[in-house]
Amino acid sequence: MISEITNTMNNLRAYFFKSALLMAIIVCIVGISCTGIQKADLSEPGLKDHFSDVFLIGNALNGTQVFGRDSLALDFTAKHFNSIVAENAMKWGEIHPQPDTFDFTLADSLVAFGMRNDMFIVGHCLVWHSQTPRWVFEDSLGKPLTRDALLQRMKDHIFTVVGRYKGKVKGWDVVNEALEEDGQMRKSRWFAIIGEDYIQKAFEFAREADPDAELYYNDYNIELKDKREGAVKIIKSLQEKGIKVDAVGIQGHWHLDSPSLDVIDESIAEYAALGYKVMITELDVNVLPEPNIVGADIAQHGSYDEKLNPYAESFPDSMQQVLAKRYEDLFRIFVKNDSSITRVTFWGLHDGYSWKNNWPVLGRTNHCLLFDRNYQAKPAYDAVLKTVPIQTETK
Repeated sequence: MISEITNTMNNLRAYFFKSALLMAIIVCIVGISCTGIQKADLSEPGLKDHFSDVFLIGNALNGTQVFGRDSLALDFTAKHFNSIVAENAMKWGEIHPQPDTFDFTLADSLVAFGMRNDMFIVGHCLVWHSQTPRWVFEDSLGKPLTRDALLQRMKDHIFTVVGRYKGKVKGWDVVNEALEEDGQMRKSRWFAIIGEDYIQKAFEFAREADPDAELYYNDYNIELKDKREGAVKIIKSLQEKGIKVDAVGIQGHWHLDSPSLDVIDESIAEYAALGYKVMITELDVNVLPEPNIVGADIAQHGSYDEKLNPYAESFPDSMQQVLAKRYEDLFRIFVKNDSSITRVTFWGLHDGYSWKNNWPVLGRTNHCLLFDRNYQAKPAYDAVLKTVPIQTETK
């Protein structure tokens, strides 16, 4: 009974979280339609062009953008980015909501857009503890599946999704967020039913489904010592078993003053030393005070307080400069490690689309990306361009 109540509460929490995000997007769209924003000048070089000899520059897209409900989004994306990833469209709950039901509508449109614009398309994500329906782990009576039954369900899902986009989606976040903050394995239902080798199996299935696609392990805070050790343990275990993983994705949901630049630099070097490429996969820089919450697990939430939302009306120039300096410092590390880093992907097209407006506290106004809500470049954009190697910038 307690387990059923817990599951119900978790489902309600997820429902309200997603509803809040939907409302935020609607507000953003209404705002965009009323501001008279000028269409992006496509004749000028975009962010991707400045870094064309360094690494890919990516962004996460949602349905509002892909379906053209925000008429500016796709041209703006094509101007500034040469890699895209589905923010939610390829997560299990969205693409495979019922046992015999797949909804490829949004994912197909995103992939078609990426192919038209010769972009490196990333699939996010195949196996995750969150946004995965309960039915995935249960039989028709609501009882937990056996190990073999869940492995078969995982394989069927991966073969269907990866197989559909074989040769189109060039890289997959195969396993997402398998670790706790202390570096131990997250006690997810994948882990509880299958065991620790569920990660190995997921990579094996993905490799079989598309032998030519790049396969990634993706997580947040794996630049920090304890969690980094856990990620290294996973990677070495896969290496010893002959399981090929192409890159480690460090999400990069960071803050103005943490983690330290040295820690980020060290983590990139350590993963590279194991023979892996590194990707910064979900970059944003939070500028707001935070409640006592660690990490980026979407199940966590804090209560609204005006003190936690100091820039609801505007983002002052003094803070613009602080954000610009943080982005410049981060990109100097990325460029320094360009032999290891293959992609830097932002998690949101502009400030209005950032998930950080509503997580971990609903209803706030964050300013964590390079472009403001009017699609205008912020000082952080110019600061990032300062890090481009001279030979690339003058190409």
